[in-house]
Amino acid sequence: MQMVYLLCSTKCFFMENTKPQQAGSRPEQALEDIRQMMERSSRFISLSGLSGVAAGICALGGSWVAGEMIQSYYGSYNSRGFFTGDDFSRLKIKLIGLALIIFILAFCSSFYFTWRRAKKQGVSLWGPVSKRVFWNMMVPLIAGAGFILGMLRYDEWSFVSSACLLFYGLALINASKYTVTDIRYLGYCQIILGLVNMFFIGYGLYFWAAGFGVLHILYGLIMWKKYEKEAS
Repeated sequence: MQMVYLLCSTKCFFMENTKPQQAGSRPEQALEDIRQMMERSSRFISLSGLSGVAAGICALGGSWVAGEMIQSYYGSYNSRGFFTGDDFSRLKIKLIGLALIIFILAFCSSFYFTWRRAKKQGVSLWGPVSKRVFWNMMVPLIAGAGFILGMLRYDEWSFVSSACLLFYGLALINASKYTVTDIRYLGYCQIILGLVNMFFIGYGLYFWAAGFGVLHILYGLIMWKKYEKEAS
């Protein structure tokens, strides 16, 4: 149905623009309009670079809070000379709770900026194309969440940050088929960071902050400058 609509719209557009052109008309502009129309029908191009910046700031803030929690955990050992099972259980609950809070904040802020840009462009935020982006991204993320929960079930924390980066990178690459292709390069960087992190497991929090914080901010700024700066 969508393809029929696109063909009909393109045909009407050609009929309208193949009439004798007035002086000063630009055939190149007509072709560019057709290209943009076809792109909008197959890709969700309303992702905002500011969404990446906001998500990155949330991730950096969460990394700092997590670092303080871990320092407090080891501080209790320095003061008492031993750990208890309750200490580690409390730390796990705090870190999982913090991760959920950061995810909600990052999601809400990203949703707001993308919704704002889609509204300016007159594009539906929840249309057929955006649904394909959503589901192509969710499949690797759900698989990654199950894998990480399985590791946490057996207190295997060493590769949690690596798994987060790897599965998130795969999700970005998978979703890039239906949105701006630039997002795949962010996915490649996340995967590279995740693989490197596997050989430096004691620095997982730093890699996590670099991937979800610094890379998101850099990506967001580049995307904003490339697609949104002139429009704003």
